[in-house]
Order: sequence, then structure tokens, then C-alpha cells
Amino acid sequence: MIPTTCAARRRFLLAMSAAAASLSLPRPLRAAGLPADHTGDWTWLLGNWDVAHRRLKQRLAGSDDWETFGGKSALWLTMGGLGTIDDNLLELPAGVYRGLTVRTYDAASDTWAIWWLDGRGARLDAPVRGRFADGVGTFVGADTFEGRPILMRFRWLDLHSARPNWEQAFSADDGKTWEVNWTNAFTRTATAPTPLPLLDSRPRDFDFLVGRWQVTHRRLRKRLAGCTDWDHFDGTLVNWPVLGGRGNAGDNLMRAPAGAFRGIGLRAFDEQRGEWLSWWFDSRSPATPGTPVRGRFADGVGTFHGEETVDGRTVRTRVRWSAITADSARWEQASSDDDGRSWETNWISEFKRSG
Repeated sequence: MIPTTCAARRRFLLAMSAAAASLSLPRPLRAAGLPADHTGDWTWLLGNWDVAHRRLKQRLAGSDDWETFGGKSALWLTMGGLGTIDDNLLELPAGVYRGLTVRTYDAASDTWAIWWLDGRGARLDAPVRGRFADGVGTFVGADTFEGRPILMRFRWLDLHSARPNWEQAFSADDGKTWEVNWTNAFTRTATAPTPLPLLDSRPRDFDFLVGRWQVTHRRLRKRLAGCTDWDHFDGTLVNWPVLGGRGNAGDNLMRAPAGAFRGIGLRAFDEQRGEWLSWWFDSRSPATPGTPVRGRFADGVGTFHGEETVDGRTVRTRVRWSAITADSARWEQASSDDDGRSWETNWISEFKRSG
């Protein structure tokens, strides 16, 4: 999304300039006429890890007082390697909390976007963007800290070692100087990722979706245009719990007639409102996730509402999960251009468990 206010545009451009400056290192040579393969960019982080954290107690305050604590992390590749989900448990001195990272690769800009979702607020932070060069991953974005605009930088170092490490830094002077305020070092505990321990207090609404599924899709060829022609195609879903079960992530493959595409479905529970939020990250437009839908389950049916743009106009969206059994479920999407007075169903997916 391009910022619309002058101040936001300035911070956005500064972030992009800082990212470009930090990434102006030679890139790997490409075979003539072939794009670089980025499906392996994060394979070194695949699996489960113990994490040693070191964090400044006060940021951008001239402090040198650090606190240390432990944690755990698990990373899955998604979208054929052009996306990742990593789930994190952080054992802060003030108390344990959960969070996760979503990453997607955008071929148009040749950059990775990285979003952080704090499990305490069910909100996606503004992304940082960047790439790998000479064994270092550098990612920069505009953000705010205690009400003032800053640049934020992530760096990944020692990628293929037995102890890869990450650092976060802030800049309050448009990237002239940086204060490193958080570092961590990773020690692998398993090469194949498995979910982190679940919370007894987790909501159980999406427990049914965990596992592997075969999916048959029926999609209206054109929405809100009086169309009655449907495309039929199949696909797969692999879904697993994150955020201790207060969230779940799904890796989707859809073999549509116009060409197969992939996507990440991400859900997180907003405890304050007692609602689920659901985001979609699409491999065809990976730089920006779709606007989330929000809702809850009642009487075995999950209903979620949001907004999206169809042919240049903002319309309401409704998503429903129904007919849920141990081995099957139904998902459907509908749109409304009259503020919800009428709805047109435009996508129906039938799920059959395969593992």
C-alpha cells in the first residue's frame, strides 16, 4: 500500500532509500534469460529452534542496559518456498508471549516483505522489505516508536552456521545512525518444523482445520456482474496451529484454469473482542496482504466480514465455514455491493481430509 499523507510518504521513501543503500551489494549472477531462484532463501532457518534473546531495556534513550531471556521458534516454508511462517514463543522477564512472522517474496521488486504479528493484539505491523546479499539479509521499513517516526532495520547474519543470528535496529535520523536494540541467536533442535506447545486456554474453533486436505473449488468467473459461469478446479491445503493455538496458518495450492497459484491463509484470535481475524497472502500479488475479514463461530458456523476492491469499487465481503466434520468442511465467499442487503456467492470450496 502506498502512503497517502505527506509525512507518511516521506517516511516510506526514506525507508526505501535506506533499504536500497544497505542492499547495494553485488547480486548473484543469473543464467541468461532466467530469473534467480529464491525458493531456497530461507531453507537454512527451516525447523525448530531454541532462541537466546538480548534486548535493550530502553530504546533510543542512550541506554546500555540489556536484559536476556530465552524463547523458541519454528519455521515452515510456504508458497513453494516463496513464503514462510515462523511461530515464536518469547520468555520475557515480564511474562511469556507469542508472535509470528510472515514473509513473502515479490518478484516485481526483487524483495522480501516481512510482517510481525504480536499474539497479544492480533495485528500485523508495518512490513520491512529487503533481500539477501553476500550472506547477509537486510530489511528496512518505516515505523513509529513512542509516537515519533523511525526507520526499523532487521539483519540476518551467519545464515548457514550452527548458530544463525538476527538483530533489530532503530534510526531516528533517517538512517544516518542506527541503534541495535534486540539481538538473538538460534540453536536448532529439529530439522523438520513442528508446532510449538499449545495453550490450554486457546479457542478451539479452528481445531478442525489442522492437517492435510484435498480441496475442490467452484469460482464465479466474474463477480457482481450478473455472471452465471463458474470455473471448477482442485487444490490442496496444509494447516497447522500457531500462537499456541490462538492462531493457525494454512499453505494453499490452487490449480485454477488460468494457472496454478499459491497463498497463505493466516488467522489470529483477538481476545479483547472475542473475534478471529483472517488474512490472505496471494502469490500473484505478494507485496501486500488482503484486507482481513473478522468474525466468530456460532452454532457450528463461522461467519466473517470485511471489505475488498472489485473492479475499482469497494464492496463488502462475507466468508463462511460450515458443514464441519472430522474429515470435511465447506468454505464459501460472497460479495455485496449494496451494503449487505443482498449477497452474491462467488466461491465455494469443499474440503476432504487427506492426512
